[in-house]
Amino acid sequence: MTLSVTLGVLGGILSACSGSSDEPGAATAAVRADDGAGGGTPPAPTHQTAPAPPLVRSPPTTVAVPVIFIEAPVRPLGLDSQGRLGAPPLSKPMTVGWHRRGPAPGEVGTAVLVGHRDTLTGPAIFLNLKALRRGDAVEVTRADRQVAVFSVDEVKTYTKEAFPSNEVYGPRGRAELRLITCGGRFDKKSGYSANVVVFAHLTASRTRSA
Repeated sequence: MTLSVTLGVLGGILSACSGSSDEPGAATAAVRADDGAGGGTPPAPTHQTAPAPPLVRSPPTTVAVPVIFIEAPVRPLGLDSQGRLGAPPLSKPMTVGWHRRGPAPGEVGTAVLVGHRDTLTGPAIFLNLKALRRGDAVEVTRADRQVAVFSVDEVKTYTKEAFPSNEVYGPRGRAELRLITCGGRFDKKSGYSANVVVFAHLTASRTRSA
């Protein structure tokens, strides 16, 4: 079963949730890199990092979110016959999917990366997305060896009935990124009740060394 939200300007339906029979419990609570040393949680930045110039189009190959220990391969995803963009196969829970017909990460527009929160066998790659805070970094390595560095602006949870497609996917005059997974309550018949959406914008780029 999947949780679907209208993909709005991208022209389809996004199914970013797994068919897990159980919602993760306390044992899989989010842990951040800056929480591990017992020094408390630093305050979120009060200003927004200035946007960087956009990059030319190039497909993503990996995504990393250091503060929640994510590093994962990215695979392109297309729309099915019903106009839906699915998540990566449940057999690959630590893989992230990219909407290949939308902007590439770093390109002008809103790039979309999706991943499972959990599966029948345990936690998946985007389990801890909700733990991200403003100013956290998301790094996307691309086929052209450019690393697009994004800064998180905010993290929101939307019910599937009130998903704001224009706000999430609407056109932007700069390079932006969305990370999307399941959220809310889990029901065995209907799946998760919501989506967690991370909003971020491009703040830097660098060339990856060989």
